[in-house]
Amino acid sequence: MPDYVRPVLPGRVFVDEHGAPIEYGRRWGDDSPPDEAYSRTGNLERFAGLHTVALALIEWLRASFDVEVDEGADAEADLLLQPTDMVRAVRLTPASAQCAPLTFVLTGFPGVFLHAGMLHDFHFPACGCDACDEDPSALVDDFEWTVRMVVAGHYHETAGSPRGGWHGFRLDEPGVGSRAGQGQTIELPPGVLEAALERMPAGGRWRAWPERTESAPGG
Repeated sequence: MPDYVRPVLPGRVFVDEHGAPIEYGRRWGDDSPPDEAYSRTGNLERFAGLHTVALALIEWLRASFDVEVDEGADAEADLLLQPTDMVRAVRLTPASAQCAPLTFVLTGFPGVFLHAGMLHDFHFPACGCDACDEDPSALVDDFEWTVRMVVAGHYHETAGSPRGGWHGFRLDEPGVGSRAGQGQTIELPPGVLEAALERMPAGGRWRAWPERTESAPGG
């Protein structure tokens, strides 16, 4: 199986209105962002590398694992919240039903929406406004880690009652780190929870993706 190799991303220094380099992720230091920063989205091109990384991840997954690949509006429909500026949507469905599918939706922002399993979307960047001060390098790390955890079988989803319960996720790399989140099932689009309960594995843990073999048909 070929190893994933991050593509080379061009380095670029962005400056503020005074000509000083912006240190994204540490821009505001210990101070609160100014009020106007919450409605401002400057230097959006700093997120363009997410598209480059997404395409590299898609090609690595296609080459390395036994998956079916679908593109277009049907794939975009996997998202719980669909963007208005889709550039490309690619769904990768492993051959085993015990493995979580992944759908990559590249947006014109630029950014990437990643739908994992049945009930969760991950957004890169999560917001993109100047106040949130998201570091592009850290976003790429987080994006790649999230994909790797799903593919390696370190992804759990849980769901409660359609009439007012909770649904949750957990990504867990033993000895390294974890992330978890939850939301109310009543906020899910109609039919999503019912489909998820039929599809999700017992106990909620998705299995590791099967690797491609010479006999695998390919996507």
